[in-house]
Parts: sequence; structure tokens; C-alpha cells
Amino acid sequence: MCNMEGVAVGTVDVPPALLNTEKGAQAVRDAIVAYRANQRVGSANTKTKGEVAGHGQKPWRQKGTGNARAGYKQSPVWRGGGVVFGPKPRDFGKNINRKTLRLALARIVADRISENAVTVIDRITLPDAKTKSFAAWLKKMDIRRGIIVADDVSKDLILASRNIPGVEVVRASQVHVYQIARYPRLIVTQGALAILNRRATGTKEAA
Repeated sequence: MCNMEGVAVGTVDVPPALLNTEKGAQAVRDAIVAYRANQRVGSANTKTKGEVAGHGQKPWRQKGTGNARAGYKQSPVWRGGGVVFGPKPRDFGKNINRKTLRLALARIVADRISENAVTVIDRITLPDAKTKSFAAWLKKMDIRRGIIVADDVSKDLILASRNIPGVEVVRASQVHVYQIARYPRLIVTQGALAILNRRATGTKEAA
């Protein structure tokens, strides 16, 4: 564990639940697929021949013109006509049970730990809400692309980090498996690590 200056200030005992890389790979995949599916709006909509504006009058008489017979201008074979089997508004949402989500969260954190891609910080405090200050801290910590998971995300931290590409700041109580999977590096506070462990094991915070 290090401080904001990147200086080691102690060690952290990682809970066993966040070190197991033998199971949970499928749970990670299921969690990511469900998350991305739930982000889809599903608002694509096309009109059938019954929904296209028009009338029932034949474009020309049945015989004698040399043209193919036609009954109505809303026909799908006509330009401006209806669409056959086109997309309609639908819900792409997928459900995933809590046990699978817990396993997926534990596995994705364990993967980052096994890759030596996790940095534990005692706490994150900024002198102001300026992007310049936050960018200078990232440079000092050699963080080019990663997700920062904190137990408490202050307003100053949100304002300072929101315009920096490749870096995302999120609360430990809200971070999702997909968010961690998107980044090659995980920066987590000591308090956030405890929250992630509680979420992964399904235990509640002691009163």
C-alpha cells in the first residue's frame, strides 16, 4: 500500500475471496454480457405495410398496361413501402442472479491482482477540484489508463477527473464487473478493497 506520493506506507492483507482465480471465468462473461445488453435502448422501429400512410387505390389497372400487377403503394417491394420483418422496439435486458455477480466481481479483481495490475492507496485527497492537479497526480503515479475505485468519491475528485480520457473514477459500492474489465489497471483505496470483499462474499458491514 502506498500514499498519494507513491511512497509505500504499509502492507495490505488481501482477502482470500479476491485471490481465487480457479473459478468464475464464465460468471465474468455472463456479467459483462448482461451489463452490455441492459445498456441497449432497443428503440429501433420500422413500419409494416399496414402502418405506412397511403390509400387502397390501385396504382394502375390490373391488365393492359404492360406493367406488373400492383395492388397498393404500401407494398414492401415499392420504394417508400412497408418493411418486412423489420426491427421493432424490444427489451434486450438480461437478468443475472446475485451469486453469479458476486463470483464475477471476485474473479475480475483476482485476475487484476494475479496480473500485478492493482495499486492500493491509503486514501485519495486532492488540494482542489482542478483537472491539472489530478493529471499531475496520475503522472506521478504513472497511471495512463485505469479505473480508480474509492470508498468515498468526493465532488472535487469527480470534477477533477471527468475530463481525463482513459481514467474512470467510481465508488466501490457501485463499480461493476464490466467497468473493471475495461481497464488494464485497478487503483483501489484500502477502504474500497474492504467494500469489494464484502460485495464479493455477500457479507454486510458490521454496525
